[in-house]
Amino acid sequence: MRIVYMGTPEIARVCLQRIVEDGHEIAAVYTKIDTPKNRGMKLTASPVKEYALEQGIPVIQPTTFKDEAVVEELRALAPELIVVVAYGKILPQSVLDIPEKGCINIHASLLPKLRGAGPIQWSILNGDRETGVTAMYLNAGMDEGDMIDTLTTPIEDTDTTETLTEKLSVLGAELLSKTVKSIAEGTATRTPQNSAEATYAAMLRKDMSPIDWTKSPREISCQVRGLIPWPVATMELSGKLCKVYGVTILDKTTDRVPGTPVAVTKKGLEMACGEGQVILVTEVQAQGGKRMRCADYLRGHPIEID
Repeated sequence: MRIVYMGTPEIARVCLQRIVEDGHEIAAVYTKIDTPKNRGMKLTASPVKEYALEQGIPVIQPTTFKDEAVVEELRALAPELIVVVAYGKILPQSVLDIPEKGCINIHASLLPKLRGAGPIQWSILNGDRETGVTAMYLNAGMDEGDMIDTLTTPIEDTDTTETLTEKLSVLGAELLSKTVKSIAEGTATRTPQNSAEATYAAMLRKDMSPIDWTKSPREISCQVRGLIPWPVATMELSGKLCKVYGVTILDKTTDRVPGTPVAVTKKGLEMACGEGQVILVTEVQAQGGKRMRCADYLRGHPIEID
């Protein structure tokens, strides 16, 4: 099948690689413009662009689809199908109408739950036990189109946004391969979403970082794991703001006020939290410092416990 592919991050690269390996003709890849990164602010290509160039696939990086010339360029590619995976742009109706077999999207949640920009992060932040990927037809709404198929996976208590993204990348590639095949064969189904059950995954914000120690250990664990790699949960240690990359839920209680240290151990710092429980901080990064074991950090920055 002749496909135009639209995507940007690593999960989109994995899905693109799968349909290339399946033998489909990729007429072009659309991806977001190169972005400046790191201290040198060097322009960096997206994972999708890097892979497409390696495969000799034309790469197009429009800043908008409001320009009729951009839409005409896409129309001239004559795609039978447009595939979108984490592209980062909403497609106007003029684009959706181009391919004869429609535009499909692989979304990293079990729709209609967690429509929007951050479904992987919010599945962890919300404390969900299960998530997955949904193949759907695109329409003018945000993740509101008819569903084609889904695949599910459990969320482990150790999963971070990064590890869960890796799992969903593999799952998404499998689902995309299956979905494109069913569309080519004319066997793909359409199931309207129940909008009454819809929830939304908003963009993450920096003000979500400070840990609220009055919450339960599991809620704090979900916050820490869901905010990796950005914006990352934070706490104060020895008067310094530290990012928190790891916590462990302990089977231990305390009468201390939430947010006060309970004990320093070889494994890290025990902190009082909600419900009279205790949580262990295991990995931190001070401002200007390196990410390290909390126990190692506290050896150089000791704290007093009353």
